[in-house]
Amino acid sequence: MSVFHEVRFPFSVSIGATGGPERRTEIVPLLSGREQRNTPWADSRRRYDAGPGVRSLADSHALIEFFEARRGPLHGFRFRDPFDNRSTSPDQAPSPTDQLLGTGDGAATSFQLVKHYQSGDASWTRTISKPVEGSVRVALDGVETVGFLVDTATGVVTLASPPAAGVAVTAGFAFDVPVRFDTDRLDLSLDDPGAASASTIPLIEIRP
Repeated sequence: MSVFHEVRFPFSVSIGATGGPERRTEIVPLLSGREQRNTPWADSRRRYDAGPGVRSLADSHALIEFFEARRGPLHGFRFRDPFDNRSTSPDQAPSPTDQLLGTGDGAATSFQLVKHYQSGDASWTRTISKPVEGSVRVALDGVETVGFLVDTATGVVTLASPPAAGVAVTAGFAFDVPVRFDTDRLDLSLDDPGAASASTIPLIEIRP
């Protein structure tokens, strides 16, 4: 039976990874030359290739151990997206006011971590289910608080007491992407003494 392992893919290998978000769009051309576009996906899904990150025998050994312990694609694990791994831009430290989680109603204490992507008038909200332990900061109406717990396996923040009605609950954090291997085999090459490479190591996001 598949389970999720709360361990991170070897960081030295993930540094060289390529990939990013994938969307599925159905495009129907019309006789008029126009087209209709629809999508069956409400959310994007991320794909990566960690193959370019394998450079040494040490990398290949770490990868083999990790692959075997996960039983290939059977069990999921954490992956640090080298391009999108925090509540703000990659060159800034998370702030407790980065992302709006919701507003208080005087009763609710639990809020899901999310990240909002905004461009012009369009936006999309992504559920963050794998925050990095110790990275989450929370603020109530802009004032940072330490009165909360966070479940790093689900991304749910639980406040010590319910915020009053209308109080903005915000957070900043680093996060990993839940993924699995998208292959049943590893293809590794010994290029020179001490140097190794991999043709491709496909990873695919597991949606929460």
